[in-house]
Amino acid sequence: MGMLATLYRSSVGKKIVMGLTGLFLCSFLVIHVSGNLLLFANDNGASFDAFAEFMATNVLIRTLEIVLFAGFIGHILTGFIVWFRNRSARPQKYAANAAGDNSTWVSRAMFLTGSIIFFFLVIHVRTFWFVSRFQHEENPSMYEIVRASLADPAYAALYVVAVALLGFHLRHGFQSAFQTFGLKHQKYAPFIHLLAMIFWLLIPLAFASMPIYFLMNP
Repeated sequence: MGMLATLYRSSVGKKIVMGLTGLFLCSFLVIHVSGNLLLFANDNGASFDAFAEFMATNVLIRTLEIVLFAGFIGHILTGFIVWFRNRSARPQKYAANAAGDNSTWVSRAMFLTGSIIFFFLVIHVRTFWFVSRFQHEENPSMYEIVRASLADPAYAALYVVAVALLGFHLRHGFQSAFQTFGLKHQKYAPFIHLLAMIFWLLIPLAFASMPIYFLMNP
């Protein structure tokens, strides 16, 4: 345990935690987008409601949600610690220096995009997950709740902006994770680029298509 704590305190250890938790959260995105695509089924929401019911009542899923929340917390806290330490390591008197001398614009933007995504997640969890888990009997159709929310122009705009920033965040995150684990090699480059594109482009596009669909079909 002491060895793990020592590793975590190091910059390499934090990069490993960021990479592992980030890739774990990517696996959640696959499940989440797969279930949400049922919104497009031409059955008045029956398939999506059945999926939502399963997710809300299955004991294994409810247990895994604890692991998922732990992954989110670990990723967010570690990201904040890394950002804060990097910021503290640059004395104010060097503020006039070109920021690109120390880090790329993309790296500096990771904290900002992550913060906005976190803000959206809080709203998203309150709008859907909280209702599904604690107010299920009062709101029997999750499809109708999702449809009404995504058909709201303000929420739809926030949703699209958030998933666009998520794609930006994932594109850089994938590169950093595979570099941390020593897998950014010419031999694996085509596979890594393809896998990364699925997460930073295709999955965000799939999510963005949902509010657009309900805005066009209220």
